[in-house]
Amino acid sequence: MKILVLNCGSSSIKYKLIEMPANNVLAQGGVEKVGLKDSFLKLTLPNGEKEVLEKEIPEHTVGIEFILETLTSKERGAIKSLDEIDAVGHRVVHGGEKFNKSVLITDEVIKNIEECIKVAPLHNPPNLKGIAAVTKLMPGKPQVAVFDTAFHQTMPQKAFMYALPYELYQKDGVRKYGFHGTSHRYVSQRALEILGKKAEGTKMITCHIGNGGSITAIKDGKSIDTTMGMTPLEGLVMGTRAGDIDAGAVTYLMESKQYDAKTISNILNKKSGLLGVSGVSSDMRDVRAAIASGNEQAKLALDMFIYRAKKYIGSFVAALGGVDIIVFTGGIGENVDVVRESICDNMECFGVKIDKAVNATVHGEEKVISAKDSKVTVIVVPTDEEYMIASDTLAIVSK
Repeated sequence: MKILVLNCGSSSIKYKLIEMPANNVLAQGGVEKVGLKDSFLKLTLPNGEKEVLEKEIPEHTVGIEFILETLTSKERGAIKSLDEIDAVGHRVVHGGEKFNKSVLITDEVIKNIEECIKVAPLHNPPNLKGIAAVTKLMPGKPQVAVFDTAFHQTMPQKAFMYALPYELYQKDGVRKYGFHGTSHRYVSQRALEILGKKAEGTKMITCHIGNGGSITAIKDGKSIDTTMGMTPLEGLVMGTRAGDIDAGAVTYLMESKQYDAKTISNILNKKSGLLGVSGVSSDMRDVRAAIASGNEQAKLALDMFIYRAKKYIGSFVAALGGVDIIVFTGGIGENVDVVRESICDNMECFGVKIDKAVNATVHGEEKVISAKDSKVTVIVVPTDEEYMIASDTLAIVSK
């Protein structure tokens, strides 16, 4: 079965055409700068080379139409006709409390996704545009929604509630939802497969660390707590996001600086994190280069980044009552060995000990990096959210 996986952002559309169940990637790429004059489609050709096709893409329907034209073109296509696409799987960021698993998209499902816009105003609208575009361009084609929040719907109330007036949860849905769920679900399952362990009785902490980052505590294969909250802002220090911050500091800035909600949101989401503290960049590579040249602010940014991750892992060990497996994934977690080493440093009290020599050689592949005498298995598992989306789509459409 050929499944098209779509991930529609506010100004981008990432795609993969995957033949399932073999997980054979037939085509992949993405549209960037939707709505801007210099928009383009970057794709990977069958021979592995990358090509950029410039085109004016004012909105998502035009972008998806361009992707479909490219998939079926004689020069760059992977299929001869759109009829070869059996189904489309969509990444949908926020499913609220309505969805605890992936679902076939119907009018009722679309209505429920629309209701979640109030808690995900930046993410759900472009996700819905992708669904609408496919409905228009490939009418009758089965579509499946795979939610970032679904995996975390197993969190107990004591973990997902905020200590605010209860009516704000009842009437406005103010609670922790968690994100990166598709990634945490994939790497936790894959780690168990690699290690030959069962989910039942296993305590695991998965660390999705990239420009955006989150850490999840998983018990018996189910999420019991995670770092991101009602929005992806809470938790770790990220590329441009502040992560945890005293809400009183926010109200202080709004009052003393006369910042409105839009301004403060922009600061917290786009001007903070590694970028805000270092003053250099949101990219870990640039921050590390600045440290090498003696930039103390960049060093502070990295120290904060490491410390926050380490602190959450420790708190989740307490919440789980111990830990058997720690998984690293995401752009930084998979590729930056010094960050993994720094996070795991001085965690012998939890039974965590990595093999520094092995860890230094691991960049983007599945590999156990813990020492032989470590009580906790530490493993790197590259994430594959697109495969997870395609897998869910295959299972649902096959029914």
